[in-house]
Amino acid sequence: MELPRRQFLRLAGGAAALPPMSCIATAQSYPTRTVRIVVGYPPGITPDIVTRLIAQSLTERLGQQFIVDNRPGASSNIAAEIVARAAADGYTLLTVTGTNAINTALYEHLNFDLIRDIAPVAGLIRSPNVLVVAPAVPAKTLAEFIVYAKANPGKLNYASTGSGSAANVAGELFKAMARIDLVHVPYRGSFFPDLLSGQVQATFSSIPQSIEFIRAGKLRALAVTGVQQSDALPDTPTVATLVPGYETYVWDGIGAPANTPVDIIDRLNIEINAALADPTMKARLADLGTEPMPMTPAEFGKFVTAEAEKAAEVIKSAGIKLD
Repeated sequence: MELPRRQFLRLAGGAAALPPMSCIATAQSYPTRTVRIVVGYPPGITPDIVTRLIAQSLTERLGQQFIVDNRPGASSNIAAEIVARAAADGYTLLTVTGTNAINTALYEHLNFDLIRDIAPVAGLIRSPNVLVVAPAVPAKTLAEFIVYAKANPGKLNYASTGSGSAANVAGELFKAMARIDLVHVPYRGSFFPDLLSGQVQATFSSIPQSIEFIRAGKLRALAVTGVQQSDALPDTPTVATLVPGYETYVWDGIGAPANTPVDIIDRLNIEINAALADPTMKARLADLGTEPMPMTPAEFGKFVTAEAEKAAEVIKSAGIKLD
């Protein structure tokens, strides 16, 4: 029997308002096979360690393997490009870091656009940097370090993993705001052997990378770069106590290829935030000197954009160029 036109339109309109069944089915069934999380760093570096913790939790929560694929090189640009070009199906993800945000301003000709080609999924962790110095440096406090640097312009140096790295950006921002002259020494590999021996005097390190040296008394922590003191270094003041407004962090999150289905992104976001809320996970992250950074996809997207803009300002004002 032919439906009256008015009734047909009413039924058709109601059907259009329903969510597509394919999207619901995708969300309910995902994942059906192994998910790869690409990390732009070698094993043992903080983003790798944090990603492995999250991957293990997601494997347990979702019943499929989440594996870490280390693709170091070109300041994490290789890893980001792999994910930017991957199928947008939720089975290839990226560990996004502050370095990726910095790279948007540092590199003029990338084969991808971080903001356009990587969809934000979730925040993972953040950690303040820590200003550490070699034992031979006479300054025992941040105030003494600033006074000493002003009395010896250009004679103190600080190490980083390269021009435009998180440590370099943190160091240049500190130089400008504290009005001191430090010499930047970029390294292609680890600078810790030279720092421990006093060949270089200071660095702005992530807490996870330096905390064991600090605990062993091999390096001296002068200040952390967050707005609050770190639970991992409770006796270490913030840089902002003497340099008002100074604030930098290292951070990690998860991204996916642009156009990954929203329902898959939302499911990953829910599961990652649940993992970050787990007391055992919190304790393990705290032991690394980091804290959970749960966010919605939209919040993480805004955060990455803001971090990229902040880095661009420092790079421009300090004249930071690639090595």
